[in-house]
Amino acid sequence: MTEGEAWARVAPEGRRFLHGRRGAVGRLAAWSLVESAHTFLGGYGVARALDDGFLAGRTGTGLAWLAAAGAGALLGGFALRGVFAGLADLVEPLRDGLVRRAVRQALDRAVADPVRAPGTGAVSRLTQQTEMARDSFAGLVLTVRSFVFTAVGVLAGMAALAPVLLLVVVPPLLLGVAAFLATLRPMAAAQRRSLDTDEALADRVGVLGEGLRDVVACGGQEAARARVEPLIAAQERLARTLARWAAVRTLALATAGRLPVIALLAATPWLLGQGITAGTLAGGLTYVVQALLPALNSLMTALGSAGTRLVVVLERFCDPPPGDPDGHRAAEPQERVPAGRRTAAAAAAPAVAAAELRGATFAYGPGAAPVLDALDLVVTPGEHLAVVGPSGIGKSTLTALLAGMLSPDSGTVLVAGAAARRDPAAPGPDPRRTLLPQQAYVFTGTVRENLTHLSAHPGVPGPGDARVRHAVRVLGLEGLVERLGGLDAEVSPRQLSRGECQHLALAAAYLSPAPLLLLDEATCHLDPRTEERAERALAARPGTLVVVAHRVSSAARADRVLVLDGTRAVCGTHAELPDRSPLYRDLVGRWNGTDG
Repeated sequence: MTEGEAWARVAPEGRRFLHGRRGAVGRLAAWSLVESAHTFLGGYGVARALDDGFLAGRTGTGLAWLAAAGAGALLGGFALRGVFAGLADLVEPLRDGLVRRAVRQALDRAVADPVRAPGTGAVSRLTQQTEMARDSFAGLVLTVRSFVFTAVGVLAGMAALAPVLLLVVVPPLLLGVAAFLATLRPMAAAQRRSLDTDEALADRVGVLGEGLRDVVACGGQEAARARVEPLIAAQERLARTLARWAAVRTLALATAGRLPVIALLAATPWLLGQGITAGTLAGGLTYVVQALLPALNSLMTALGSAGTRLVVVLERFCDPPPGDPDGHRAAEPQERVPAGRRTAAAAAAPAVAAAELRGATFAYGPGAAPVLDALDLVVTPGEHLAVVGPSGIGKSTLTALLAGMLSPDSGTVLVAGAAARRDPAAPGPDPRRTLLPQQAYVFTGTVRENLTHLSAHPGVPGPGDARVRHAVRVLGLEGLVERLGGLDAEVSPRQLSRGECQHLALAAAYLSPAPLLLLDEATCHLDPRTEERAERALAARPGTLVVVAHRVSSAARADRVLVLDGTRAVCGTHAELPDRSPLYRDLVGRWNGTDG
């Protein structure tokens, strides 16, 4: 959207707002007019005090005129109280209206597109941008009306003293103002892009925050960084652009603020030759230095910062044009890609174990008791292993070691014959395993993208449409996919239950080419039948499956079961373990009493 289009959208809204508050505008103008008497008396009183008083040898008259100028200052201070009261009558209704409009826009968007939630960009409009508009509008109104009525007082005073002063002061003043106005349009464009990028960055960081655990668990830091760094770099470039235009604006301000004084001083001999008195020159200089230039400086600062910012922010609260549901142009399209690709590559060579622990010991702190103590375990390729034990016994710690999230205090943890924890400097995610935690990672994007993101890996072709539909059928997702609108329909995690999120994540794991799948209670929100179907499908795919089980039926389906009992560990089949492990026997008894 161009600046002209933005102004075309904002200006009618502004006119309607001010028209509906004509009483507040009138009171503000009346108090400002009273305040301008101070400006008029300031320069006029100095001129008369010199010409009619001190230079004429009449000290009393000079003091009287200075007293009149001082009385004008008191009058201006009294009028300022009414100015701020009138300002509040304009500013607070604006903020309240913007808050109501932001809420309405968010609700309208949610109704029109329930799959795509408003997101953190709407929160930014409701909080940060409403306050930004309020503060910018207050500062702009205060400085604009100050300049207008100060200019009225100055021009009236100069005209009363000697109209020829206007011919000297006004041309350089207009030159500086014109140079300043030329900076407003590019600054507004840069400010708009900065706000667009800020909203996009807020949305992107929000998505990454939801999947932060998955990003770290599966080595997706580089992919996550690649999705945030361009926006951060764009913000940096825009900040530099705004700084450059601010420098140009400062130069224009110096032109408007210094040239009138220089012109007045340079024209002094000529003015004296035209019969202009010393008192009149002093009064004109007082008008320029003490009244006009400070007001001009405040005006230019407000227009250059608050003015451009106000137009850009208010644009977001105007009703969006057709085809633009957000009411603004985004800095770049929102990618429908997961925050971190927890991906995998080709299967490990069958000659080595899929996973192996050799005397692995781990404790959470130097003085803490070990969670795992000298654990030995070999998981063969293609095996289905269930891990069971009481809450807090170390099941998630074991999967974190296999996922490379943790390093053992002593011993060795291997995945496909290599150290489980890779060098942090190694490029890309680890291709050997995929971890599904209890909190399933579903991102805003299409159903297909949520099912295939674990398959996106350099050098490995993604699954075709037939394979994706096969996974949907095998995992029993047909009903959910149909309800969401098909594979190419957009889905938001906010619209799904925790069980539905886990169901989609399991299908993504099924399509992953990872040779090792780690499920850390990744089915805890599914009903028993759906869990069984998913686990059987994952066990049947090529590769190895390690499941932290929370139902006896899940353990019974595994080839072997690892029972963690404090620092002891027993591994065997579901049939033989009740005789070998009292803990497993107790767990089976409790599970049989509650498992459904």
